[in-house]
Amino acid sequence: MRRAAQIVGEILTWIVIVLMITLTTVVVVAVIYRKLGASLSWYDEIASVLLAWVTYYGAALAALKRSHIGFDDVLLALPRKARAVAVVFSEIFVIGFFTLLAWAGLKVLGILEGETLVSLTWVPVSVTQSIIPIGAILFIIAELLSLPDYWRDVLAGRSVEHAVMAHGETPEKDQT
Repeated sequence: MRRAAQIVGEILTWIVIVLMITLTTVVVVAVIYRKLGASLSWYDEIASVLLAWVTYYGAALAALKRSHIGFDDVLLALPRKARAVAVVFSEIFVIGFFTLLAWAGLKVLGILEGETLVSLTWVPVSVTQSIIPIGAILFIIAELLSLPDYWRDVLAGRSVEHAVMAHGETPEKDQT
């Protein structure tokens, strides 16, 4: 599982990097064009789509590293058995939510079939909105791949949010 998590982590990292570079390039080019008095008609639409993609892929990467906002202090204050129940309940809830999101995203894609972007009529809206089910499925995969290590750490009473090394520095949440 760790090897699969590492591979998925590398892939997600590179996707996020490419998307961020693309978004930055689009914004810089759009600013230059506006300064020159020639605004790009497609900028707003494409920049918002890229931002959504960065958000969804970044969320999956954060889930893989268990880097989302959490409440480890509350969780770790519980007795071991209650902690185990809380982890199981929260994982079922999170995975259930993202399963519902993926299903709803697929339904939305069906509704949007045949629609195109306003400014770039050759780009189907279903391509831009495909991030909803894709992101949800990636989030579920990330949760499942990171669950064994998370389970072990939580039951052992170790915080994944506040891990401290020998000299007091906080390590990255990378589970490599």
